[in-house]
Amino acid sequence: MKHDHVDSDFGPVPGVDLGQIFASRRLLFDAGVHRQLQAGISGRKEHGAQSIVVSGGYEDDEDYGNVIIYTGQGGRDAATGQQVKDQELTRGNAALVTSLSTGWPVRVVRSLTEHRRKAVDGYRYDGLFRVEDYWSELGRSGFLVWRYRLAQLEEGEKPDRAPHRPAGRTTLTRVEVKVQRIVRSTSVADFVKRVHDFTCQVCGLRLPTPTGAYAEAAHIQGLGKPHNGPDIPANVLCLCPNHHTLFDFGMLSIDDDLSVIDLATGRSLGRLTLHDAHEIDPKYLAYHRAHHSRGWVHAPVPAPGPGSTR
Repeated sequence: MKHDHVDSDFGPVPGVDLGQIFASRRLLFDAGVHRQLQAGISGRKEHGAQSIVVSGGYEDDEDYGNVIIYTGQGGRDAATGQQVKDQELTRGNAALVTSLSTGWPVRVVRSLTEHRRKAVDGYRYDGLFRVEDYWSELGRSGFLVWRYRLAQLEEGEKPDRAPHRPAGRTTLTRVEVKVQRIVRSTSVADFVKRVHDFTCQVCGLRLPTPTGAYAEAAHIQGLGKPHNGPDIPANVLCLCPNHHTLFDFGMLSIDDDLSVIDLATGRSLGRLTLHDAHEIDPKYLAYHRAHHSRGWVHAPVPAPGPGSTR
C-alpha cells in the first residue's frame, strides 16, 4: 500500500490494524505508519509529530504501556549510542511540543527486538497517543535531554487523521469510558483562587462572569509521574487562562525573587503578586525553571533608545 507523504498525516492509517507487526523500518515507511527510516520521530515543528518509534535506544525512556515517558532525539554518538551532548529543542523534539499544543494524536510504534520480546522480531503498531507534557532534565549520562509524557487515547476517542475543516455533527453521541486519573484537591485550588480574589498573580487580570470571577489554579511542579509534585497551596499559583497556558509550556519563568520573565521576549513582567495567607515554596519554582524553561531563554530585549517610537 503506497502513501504519499503529507505533513498533516495524523491519526490512524487506513488498512493498518492495532497490533500489526512490521518486519522492518522500510515496511513501516512504505505503509505510511512511520515516515522515517532512521529517526525515532517523524514530523516537523510547524505541524507536529505524526509518529514515534519506542525502541529502547535512549537510556532515559520509560515505557509503562499506556503511558510513555519518551526521550527526544539527538546528542548520541552514532557508533556507541551513548549520549555525548545536550539535546536541542529542534526538529522532531520541537514537533512533539507542537503536538502538545495542537492536541493531534501521535502514532506509536514499539520495537519488539529492542524490547527483547522473543516471540517475534520487528515493529508493532500500538495505536494513538496524545502528548500531555514536556520538559528538560539532565539524563543518566549527565547531558540535557528533552522528555515527553504520552498517554494512550481512551477507548471511544476517534480523532480525524488530519487537521482539515471538519463537517461537525448535528447529533452528539456519548461513549462510556473508564479512566484512571489523579484526584486533585478542589479545596486547595479553591483556597488559592479565593485568597487572590480570582486575580492573576502575573498580570492582575480578573475575569468576571455571570456566576462570579474566573481564574485557574496552576501547579508549579506537576502532579503525577514523572514530576510527582504535591497538591498543596505552596505548589499552586492563581493565574488567568493565558498565563496558565504560557506557564505550563515553559514560556514564563519565575525567579526566586518572584520576578516573572517572558521567555519569548526576555522581558520582565514584574514580580509575582503575593498574599500573606498564601506562601509559595521556592523549591517548586526552581523545579519548574529546571524542567520547563531550558531552550527558550532569549537575550534580554534592549530598552528603546533616544527617538525610538517603540
